[in-house]
This record gives sequence, C-alpha cells and structure tokens, in this order.
Amino acid sequence: MIRVLLVDDHAVVRTGLRLLLDTTPDLSTVGEAADGLDAIRLSHELRPDVVLMDLHLPGLDGVAATERITAELPEARVLALSTFDLQEHVVAALRAGASGFLPKDVSPEELIDGIRIVHRGDATVAPRLLLGLIGTFVRPARPRTVAPPSAELSVLSERELRVLELIASGLSNAQIAQELGLSISTVKNRVSDLFAKLGIRDRAQAVIVAYEAGLVTPGDGRA
Repeated sequence: MIRVLLVDDHAVVRTGLRLLLDTTPDLSTVGEAADGLDAIRLSHELRPDVVLMDLHLPGLDGVAATERITAELPEARVLALSTFDLQEHVVAALRAGASGFLPKDVSPEELIDGIRIVHRGDATVAPRLLLGLIGTFVRPARPRTVAPPSAELSVLSERELRVLELIASGLSNAQIAQELGLSISTVKNRVSDLFAKLGIRDRAQAVIVAYEAGLVTPGDGRA
C-alpha cells in the first residue's frame, strides 16, 4: 500500500483526490494539509511514502515545503502538482527535490501512474513539459527524416511510430485514441507493445527516445 499525503489549499480538490486515491487498491490517503507548514508537520507525523504537493500554497509555498520535506525526510517522495505548468515552475520543483511534476489537468490514470513511479524511486514529468525541458537542457535533436528516424525505432510499425510521436507531443491515451480513431484499450495495448520493443518503462522515457531520434522537437508540444 502506497501511503499518500495530500497538500492543496482547496478542500474540494483534496476531497476529489482522496476519493480517487482511496478507490485505487494500492493507494491510501493518510492525511491532508492546506499549507506548506502543515505539510511539513504532517510529513514528520505521518511519514507518508508520497507527498502530492500543490506548488501554490498560502504562506510557505509548495517549492519551499518540498525542499524542507525532502531534506528532512529523504525517504519521502514528493510529486508536485500545479495549475501553472510553466517551465520555471517545473525546474524549481525538481531542484527543490521533487521526484516529479504533473499539471493538474492530467487524467486520473496518469496521476495514479505518477504516484506509483515516484514511489518506486523513479522520476516523472508530464510529456508536454518534459519536451520543453529537454529542448532547454539537453543536446539538440537530430533533424527529422522521412524514414524511421533511427535504428532503435526501426523495430516499431508505422502506427506505433505515430503513437510514440503523439505520446511525446503530450497527448494522453484518451487523446491518442480520439486522434487515431481507436479505442482506449487498443491504444493502451499499442503503448505497452512499443514500450516493450524499445525497452522503456514510462512516457517520460518515451519522450526522450522520440526527441533524441528526431521524431519530435520542442515546438511539437500541444500545451
């Protein structure tokens, strides 16, 4: 069971998140905080596995609270959430010690996956945000080509390449299904297949592969 502390200054948001998490078999909400200082206090008191942290809080903000929690309780993982997904907010949260950053408009499926990812010690950033960060901090992508962009991607079918491109552009499974005229279950299967073929474990790694292969560039994000 992954024990989660919810931090958000809006009670209705916390209620919605609690309902989502407590109906997921491997997740459990252990507490709620409405500001940064309360988040720090409850993190010490409850020792959650994951702190779901809104960055925009009254008083001590989420970035400062994240820095305190990760320094004082290194076993706790922080997953930052924000309505404002500007690149500087992502960088600030990650520098403060957060293991991931997701915008608040992610799907329930993506949020739950994000919690699981940071709990196991990995990092996660929403694809549409990660692409911008890569464009700023990582070497430029190779130019696009008409043929499969690299030997690594040659194992993918034309449809799987298209799915990878849409993932790297920041689309959810539901949006990909709508774009391609497929069912969500079919898209999930195709995503699982291409992850297996490429030897990657999540959408963040998919973005990196697509970027380095020249399949997408920073301007391709749809956010």
